[in-house]
Amino acid sequence: MSEIKVKAAQSSLSSQWRVLAGIVLISLTMRAPITSVGPLVGSIRESIGLSGTAAGLLTTLPLLAFALLSPFAPALARRFGLERVLLYALVLLMVGIAIRSITDTAPLFAGTVVLGLAIAVFNVLLPGLVKRDFPRHVGLVTGMYSVAMNLCGAIASGISVPISRNLGLGWNGAIGFWGILTLLAALFWLPQVRKARASVSISAVADAQRRSLWRSPLAWFVTLFMGTQSLIFYVTIAWFPEIMASRGLSADTAGWMLSLLQFAVLPVSFIVPIVAGRMKNQRPLVAIMAVLLVLAIGGLYFGGNALIPLWTILLGIGAGFAFSLAMIFLSLRTNDARDAAALSGMAQSVGYLLAATGPTLFGLLHDVTANWDLPLLLLLAVSGLLFLFGLGAANNRTV
Repeated sequence: MSEIKVKAAQSSLSSQWRVLAGIVLISLTMRAPITSVGPLVGSIRESIGLSGTAAGLLTTLPLLAFALLSPFAPALARRFGLERVLLYALVLLMVGIAIRSITDTAPLFAGTVVLGLAIAVFNVLLPGLVKRDFPRHVGLVTGMYSVAMNLCGAIASGISVPISRNLGLGWNGAIGFWGILTLLAALFWLPQVRKARASVSISAVADAQRRSLWRSPLAWFVTLFMGTQSLIFYVTIAWFPEIMASRGLSADTAGWMLSLLQFAVLPVSFIVPIVAGRMKNQRPLVAIMAVLLVLAIGGLYFGGNALIPLWTILLGIGAGFAFSLAMIFLSLRTNDARDAAALSGMAQSVGYLLAATGPTLFGLLHDVTANWDLPLLLLLAVSGLLFLFGLGAANNRTV
C-alpha cells in the first residue's frame, strides 16, 4: 500500500509540474504580441499611412477584446473544459498573429482583435487555474507567471526593431515572429487537454453570484485598480518609444528603453506577490507603488535626457508593483477558485474597457497638442487615482 501511495504522490507531483510549466509557457505568449508593436509604430505608420490616433488603436483593440470576452471566459471553460479552452485560445492566438502579419491595414486591425480575444481567455482563466491547482502557493506561482509574462514582453520590445531591420523581415515579420512561441506553448499544453477533468470549480460561476459581485464595493475597487494599472501600462507600451524619439533618441534606443522599463518590472513582479500574500493588507505596497509612479512620470515631464534611464527604471518598478498587486488581489480578495474566476471576469472586463481609452486618447492628445506634455500630466493624474483604488482593494476582506 505504501508503494502505491508513493507512486500516486510522485504522479501527482509530476502532474503539478507539467501544469506549472504549461502556465509559464502560456504566460510567455500573453505580452509579446502586444509589446512588440510599440517600437515598430513608426515603421507601421510610414508603411500603411496611419495617423497617431489610428496607431493608438493597435494597442486599444486588444484591450477592447479583453473587455468583450472576459465575462464569458468562465462559461466557455464550463462548457468545453478549462484545459481545452486554453488550447483553443493558443490556436486562436496563432491565427491572430498570422492575420496581423499581412501588410495591409484591414488584416493588421483584424488580426489584432483576434489575438486580443485569445489573450483575454488567458487573462481570466489563469488566476483561477492557479487558485485551483496551487492553493497553498498562490503568491509564488503568480509571481512565476508574472515574471515570465513580463520577461518575454521586455525581450519582444527590445528585439522588434533589430528583427525588422537586421533580419530583413520588415515590421510584419517582426510581429509575426511570436507565432513560433505560441505554437510551442500549444504543443506542450496538448497533453493536459487529453488528461483534462471537469473544471467545475474554476468555471461554474452562478449568475446570482456574478450579480452579487457587481454590488460589492470591494469588487469594484479591485476592478478599477485593474483598469487604471492596465491603462498606465498599455499607454506606456504604445507610446513610450515615440516619447523617447521626441527627445531625440534613435528608434533602436527607444525600443531598448522600453525593454529596460519591462526588465525593471521583473524582480518586483516575482517578489511582490509573495510578500503581498503574507500581509494582512497590502496598503504599504500600494503607497510604495504610488510614490514610484509619481517620481518616474514627474521626472519624465520635468527632467532632461540625462536621467531618462533612471525614470524608466522607476516607472518599470512602479508598474511592476501595480501589475503584481492587481493579479494577487484576484486571489487574496476571494475565498476559492470559483470566486477568483468570477472576480477575474468582472475586473478584466470593466478594467480593460477603461484601459482601452488610454492609448487612443493619448494619441489624440498628441495629435492635437503636437507634444507629450499634456499626455504625461494626464498619466500623472491617473497614477493618483490608482493609489486611491489600491487603498480600497488592499482591505483585508473577501468579496
